[in-house]
Amino acid sequence: MSAAPGSAPGHLPEGPSWDALRHHGDAELVPGAVDFAVNVRGDAPPAWLRERLADRLGDLGGYPTADDGEAAVAAVAARHGVGPEGVLLLAGASEGFHLLADHAARRGLRAAVLHPSFTEPEVELRRAGVAVDRVILPPPYRLDPALVPDEADLVVVGNPTNPTSVLHPRATVAALCRPGRVTVVDEAFCDVVSDEAGHTLAGAGLPGLVVLRSLTKTWALAGLRVGYAVGDPSVLTELAAARPHWPLGTLQLEAIRACLGSVADRELAAARAQVVAERRAMVASLSAAGITVVVPPDAPFILVRTPDGADPVAFRAGLARRGIATRRGDTFPGLDASHLRLAVRDGRMVDGLVRAWRAEREGDRR
Repeated sequence: MSAAPGSAPGHLPEGPSWDALRHHGDAELVPGAVDFAVNVRGDAPPAWLRERLADRLGDLGGYPTADDGEAAVAAVAARHGVGPEGVLLLAGASEGFHLLADHAARRGLRAAVLHPSFTEPEVELRRAGVAVDRVILPPPYRLDPALVPDEADLVVVGNPTNPTSVLHPRATVAALCRPGRVTVVDEAFCDVVSDEAGHTLAGAGLPGLVVLRSLTKTWALAGLRVGYAVGDPSVLTELAAARPHWPLGTLQLEAIRACLGSVADRELAAARAQVVAERRAMVASLSAAGITVVVPPDAPFILVRTPDGADPVAFRAGLARRGIATRRGDTFPGLDASHLRLAVRDGRMVDGLVRAWRAEREGDRR
C-alpha cells in the first residue's frame, strides 16, 4: 500500500509505530546533557577541515563546478579502487536510502530489511510504497543470509549494524548478492572499525551491490550532510537520473575531497585507534558497574540493557534528569524498551554515566 511522503503507511507489521521508526538519537538531546545518544565523534570538525571549508566560502556566489564534482568523485574512486562510474556522491547516506526507495518503487521491487538496524531505510521504502519484509535477527544479531526471503530483490543490511554494534564478516554479507537483486550495505561506521579492509564490500564489484558511506559521523559533519555510494554502475546510473541539477553544494564536494585526502588518512588511523581504546575501556567500566552489555561491540556505540526489575522507560527518563542522554532501543524492530544504545565516549564522560546509572538504580533521588 502506498503512502504519501511523511504519512504513516496503511499497515505495519508488529513492532515500532511509524512515528517510532522515524525517531533518531538527536531527539534525545536536552541542553546541558552529556551526549551518549548521537553517534557523531566530537563536537565540531577538526581545525584543518574547518579551515579547508572556510577557504571555499568565497566561492559560494557561484554554482558548484564540474571540476569540483569530478575531483570529489575521483577521491572516492581512488579510495575504494573503482572507476568513476562506480561512485555516486550523496547529501548524506540518508539521501541514498531515499533514492533507492524510489528506484525500488519504479522497478516494482520487493524489499527485505535486516533488523535490528537503522530504521531510515524501512521508513523510505514504506514512504515510496514498496513492500517490505522485516527479517529480525535473534541475539546475538549475527547475519544469516538463509533468513532472507528468496523473493526479495532488494535487501538492506548494516555493517557494522546500528544499534547492535555487530560487525558481519565480509563473505557473509557478500552472500546476499546475486544477479537481479539490489543489495544495499549501510557502512556508515565502517571507517572506524578495527579491520575495515577485512569487512567492507566497497569496491567489491558484485552484481547489484550498493555500499553507502557517511562522512558525517567520524568528521563531525552532521550539519553539512555528506556521503557517497560505491557499487554497481548500472544501479547508480538509475539513482542519479532522478536527481535535480547540483545535488551537492560546493562545501559538500570540498568536504568529500578533504575527508578522503592524505591529511584525513593520517588522522583517521589515530581516530580508529582512539575509538577502539575508548570502547574497550568503556565496556570494562560498564561491566564493572554491573551494566549489561548485550553483545560484544565492534562499532563506536554499545548496546546495553537497563537493570532487571527496573521500569526501563522510567529508568531512561531518570538518567535524562541526571544529565545523561541515551538512545532508546524500542524504536528498532527486534529490540524493546530495556535496550539502550550508548555512543562510545571518553573516560570522564563514562564515569559520569556510571555514577548516574548507579544512583538511578539504587533509587537515590537527591
